[in-house]
Amino acid sequence: MAAIRANSVLPARREAITLHTADGLELVGEIALPLDREPVATIVCLHPLPTHGGMMDSHVFRKAAFRLPALAGVAVLRFNTRGTSSAQGTSQGEFDHARGEAYDVAAAIEYAEFHDLPDIWVVGWSFGTDLTLMHGNDPAVKGAILLSPPLRFSDVEHLEAWAESGKPLTALVPEHDDYLQPPEAEERFAIVPQAEVVGVEGAKHLWVGDAETVLDEIVRRVAPETAVPLPREWEGAMETADTSAYNDKNLAAFKDVPVPGPQAD
Repeated sequence: MAAIRANSVLPARREAITLHTADGLELVGEIALPLDREPVATIVCLHPLPTHGGMMDSHVFRKAAFRLPALAGVAVLRFNTRGTSSAQGTSQGEFDHARGEAYDVAAAIEYAEFHDLPDIWVVGWSFGTDLTLMHGNDPAVKGAILLSPPLRFSDVEHLEAWAESGKPLTALVPEHDDYLQPPEAEERFAIVPQAEVVGVEGAKHLWVGDAETVLDEIVRRVAPETAVPLPREWEGAMETADTSAYNDKNLAAFKDVPVPGPQAD
């Protein structure tokens, strides 16, 4: 048995994919599937704000793709929204302050639906939570999980729409979040009767050191028959990713792109 570390890559069927948006863009993505069985559930990952370094390779989503197909039988679909770069490549288009990104979210959900992936959940992180609330309430989506929701681009109307849908909505809120902490989150999400706000003691907005907790909470909801906490050790083949490839090139690419202060992530 070997310890599962931050750069450990467990066995899975991984494929680089291209998402095609309704407004004519090609987006860089990846699908990671269990190696020896059909997936029991699917998560579509919406990454943090690209103007602040967010991308499909942001560490929580990278670790989800590295681990969840093997440990929980969960398919992980992640991609770069328009104009976003990562080690996987650069998606076409330009950052559009959560407006044009509606087409990106739709393309990802459509891919999962077209490929008959089961029980589609949207998992947004930071800016990705706004995209989830604004554009992820799709008929094909079973529910959503929000990591560090700042509630900056999304509005009351989007929460009301989720309330009306009745679909499960879980917000994992770090105790020391920079934008929205558990007490205020409880108040803001109160208009969604089925919303579950989970305060995570000691955690911060970027979940550094708390990725395992996040993955356990995701699996607890999307694959409830899987025992959590997930194993922290693995027996069998395991690769090691070159994490030096995951850089902050987005910060340089977007250095001249204005993002309104109240909506910064």
